[in-house]
Amino acid sequence: MSPAVKQWILNFFPHNVLELGADGAIILASLAILFVLTYFKKWKWLWKEYLTTVDHKKIGIMYIIAAILMLFRGGSDAILMRSQLAFPNEHFLSAEHYDQIFTTHGTVMILFMAMPFVIGLFNVAVPLQIGARDVAFPYLNAISFWLFFFAALLFNISFVVGGSPDAGWTSYTPLAGAHFDPGPGENYYLIALQITGIGTIATGVNFMTTILKMRAPGMTLMRMPMFTWSVLITSIIIIFAFPVLTVALALLLIDRLFGAHFFTISAGGMPMQYINLFWIWGHPEVYIVILPLFGVFSEVVATFARKRLFGYSAMVVSLLAISILSFVVWVHHFFTMGAGVGVNDFFGVSTMLIAIPTGVKVFNWLFTMWRGRIRFELPMLWTLAFIPNFLVGGLTGVMLAVAPADYQYHNSYFLVAHFHYVLIGGTVFGCFAGMYYWWPKMFGFKLDDRTGRWAFWTWIISFNVCFLPMFVVGLMGMTRRMYTYPAGLGWMPYNLIETIGAYGMAIGFVLMVYNIYWSIRWGERDLTGDPWDGRTLEWSTTSPAPEYNFAVIPTIKDRDHWWYVKYIEKEEEKTKPAFKPIHMPNNSGRPFIMSAAFGLAGFGFVFEWWVPAILGLLIVLICMGQRSFEVNTDHYIPVDVIERTEAEAGRL
Repeated sequence: MSPAVKQWILNFFPHNVLELGADGAIILASLAILFVLTYFKKWKWLWKEYLTTVDHKKIGIMYIIAAILMLFRGGSDAILMRSQLAFPNEHFLSAEHYDQIFTTHGTVMILFMAMPFVIGLFNVAVPLQIGARDVAFPYLNAISFWLFFFAALLFNISFVVGGSPDAGWTSYTPLAGAHFDPGPGENYYLIALQITGIGTIATGVNFMTTILKMRAPGMTLMRMPMFTWSVLITSIIIIFAFPVLTVALALLLIDRLFGAHFFTISAGGMPMQYINLFWIWGHPEVYIVILPLFGVFSEVVATFARKRLFGYSAMVVSLLAISILSFVVWVHHFFTMGAGVGVNDFFGVSTMLIAIPTGVKVFNWLFTMWRGRIRFELPMLWTLAFIPNFLVGGLTGVMLAVAPADYQYHNSYFLVAHFHYVLIGGTVFGCFAGMYYWWPKMFGFKLDDRTGRWAFWTWIISFNVCFLPMFVVGLMGMTRRMYTYPAGLGWMPYNLIETIGAYGMAIGFVLMVYNIYWSIRWGERDLTGDPWDGRTLEWSTTSPAPEYNFAVIPTIKDRDHWWYVKYIEKEEEKTKPAFKPIHMPNNSGRPFIMSAAFGLAGFGFVFEWWVPAILGLLIVLICMGQRSFEVNTDHYIPVDVIERTEAEAGRL
């Protein structure tokens, strides 16, 4: 047996207790899923209703469920890291294993948790908000989801098959090159991100087209809900930013698999070029995962303050300003590289400038709440928690933008605290606000308020307990990525407090999951379609919305159209509406099969097994060819079915 074959075989066996436990958990979870689906005879239902669906609402639900699972995975990595750092001279994790853990933590949380959660909210709300029956390209939307799903699956099996990536979530060269990082781990990172990146670019094109071309009659751009505006701007950023990441990852993959030297100094390459390409994508990515949540906060504040959103035009202009400035700040990630005073000054000033449109939004939310009749429902609580915590992240970001001071902060735990206040205090809190807000629209019932409040306060307190001390310990000299530290530096009390906070957030997550379980069984059912007394169009239809969303496409007369209909126009239909057959796309299993083939090809490339790699790509080409010649791609819902559905919902 050749050494290469022996190494391949060894890759499939666990190397430590954690890997053994992960293997066992995966096997038991898989067996449990198979048992439940078989025992309750749900295979046909699963295939028909979800695996083959092109319905944007169901795709949104699958995105959010997958994101919650990835939050569990990424959070587990965080617990392992904090357990390792709670005390000095700990060796709970080896240095190599710790490198893998913090690499997968960052990658999972940003690309496989935050991104799909945000895109799930796109799918759930945007077509309903603009009065559309689906997205512009439903079939492509299904492909986008399944590419993400199989990319996430490919990335996560690295923990138990072959070894996880260990060069950090940024995977800087030359550390991530084949010479310093041999083995399949880094290949998992590069290929999984390439696959999910294809789906993300398709999502950007899909939602930009949907918003620009499929709005209901009367919905001008300046009548669009703020969440829809934020998704439009985010889609444009995706289209410009993600191709840059695709190029960077492709070049590094070619270096690793085929011996090229794009980033090898001794062969004429430029490692710094990879870092520039990465952050030309990476900083707009920060806004890709926060701008849609700014839209969520705008919807929540207006709804629960029972007021029209203050400064709508200023909010739109600030979104546009952020989208432009997000592409001219990336060098602030390496002020210490020696680029010179002029470069550092330019990018320091541009970084400070981006705080201005962000501040405009905060003041607009505060003025919307001013003298409003605020209801402190769960979505509003998460929004109110966001403002001070995100403010801490923003103000420390301005501190980091001062290039001379950044020499002190750079790569310290001060920086770790900053971006967690931005990404958790902003993105994760926003995801939770959106989840609680649109949950009744997705499933037809509200999440339990009492358990939700327990989860909320546990999260908020624990989050600050975990990350506030990091500012202090960072200024004391503790740098990120260290897997242990000696005693006597004064860091231990802060690290222990941080670890307690991390475990507290884990308890908050468990309470949220229990809330979902409890609410499924006993939660308050939404029979109105409008449990929050909402302002925008998605609350004018049933919960959950029917396949076709709207039996008759509405004509928009106001920015808060549903509020206008309820409280200003106050007109009711005197006659039964004139229904017409509704044109809808057919479900298809091909997106699932094609994306699984992408996953197979990716697995082959990871281990340089060319037979499965070529086979997977061949299946992808066959699926694309079949789609090209497919004739029956859609159907019409007859009038009698529409009438029956509307009557059952009490809407006739």
